[in-house]
Order: sequence, then C-alpha cells, then structure tokens
Amino acid sequence: MKLAGVQAKQKKKFKSTTDSKHSIPGSPNLLRRIFHVLQQDRVWAGDITYIWTTEDCLHLTVVIDLYSRRVVGWSINKRMTKQLVIDAILMAIWRKKPTPGLIFHSDRRSQYCSKDFQRLLKTHGIKSSMSRGKRTCETLKDDCWDNTVAERFSGTLKLELVFWEKYKPRTQAKGSISEYIEMFYNSQRRHSYLGHLTLMEFEVVLVLQKVA
Repeated sequence: MKLAGVQAKQKKKFKSTTDSKHSIPGSPNLLRRIFHVLQQDRVWAGDITYIWTTEDCLHLTVVIDLYSRRVVGWSINKRMTKQLVIDAILMAIWRKKPTPGLIFHSDRRSQYCSKDFQRLLKTHGIKSSMSRGKRTCETLKDDCWDNTVAERFSGTLKLELVFWEKYKPRTQAKGSISEYIEMFYNSQRRHSYLGHLTLMEFEVVLVLQKVA
C-alpha cells in the first residue's frame, strides 16, 4: 500500500443520533441478536441515518435482508417523518413480495412506532421487532447492539462514500447514494459475511445449489 501510494479510509468518531424519547409503545425484541438467518426474506432490519449537504441535512432509511445483507428497500428525504420509513418498507415489499411471518427489526424511534407504520406491517403479515431499552440515569435509550447489522451499513456508507464527498445540492447527494446502494453495494461490493463474495455471486451460488 505504501509503495502504491494507497491509504486506508479511517473511521470518524461515532455520534449517536437515535432519539427514542417518546411515549409511543414499542414492540418486543423478537430478533434477540440472532443476525445469522437461514432463509431470505424472513428477517429484515431497518435504520435511519443523517447525510449532510451544504443546503441542509438529509435523512436516509434502509431495509436490509439479514440473510444476504442486501438493501431491499430505502428512502431519502429532508424530513425525518413516518413517511420516510413507510416509503422504504413499501419499496422492499414491492420488490420482494415476502410471505406472512417475516420479522422487521428496528430501533424504537417514533417513526417506526407510529400507528401508520405498524398498521402497514400488520397489513402485510410482518411482525414488528424492536431493540431493547437500556436504562440510564436520565432516560431509556436503545441498546445499539440489538440492531448492529443495519447500523453497520450506515457506518459503511459514510466511511466508503459520504465522508469523502462534499455534497452541495440535495439532488447530488440523492443521486450519489442511490448509485452506491444499487450499483455498488448490492452488486459489486464484496461482503466478508458472504465469504467475500458479491451479492450477485452469492445469489448465483444459491441458484446452483438449489439446482444440484
């Protein structure tokens, strides 16, 4: 790396942006940190993160299939409302058409706890699961270890793309993130969890195993 003039990208200091300070009832933790899933579209996980531009802040939410780590749904908007997470889960449902019984795991943000979002999950036979609360001297906060896969994606996105860009208009950030998710992360990026295969290579292997 030194001879080639290559430097590793370094992580920046993490700052928690999850705000679970609300009175809306949450869901039990059905996932229980079991992140190794044996079938696709049986457990999805979601997270919301911040993307800064020179105009203002954007909010990105993703839906990840824990079986393959594929981003099956996502949404980006300047407002962090319940519609943000609704749009992402609707994309995932439209793309994958999961059978009833799928678990969707998230933190306890008000957007995920909202009646409209929970109603949407029930309509499609999806079970809601949420991170456990961890009591502090001031309030009840999410236990970050209960949703590490989705949160790790947010960190990877920022490390590999966002921290190295200076987005000016919001449209530039949206286009860049869309390209990263669909053209790189879901197709070309190698994943250590998949034995350093790309998602496309992993899915080809699955098809060959089923045929065999």
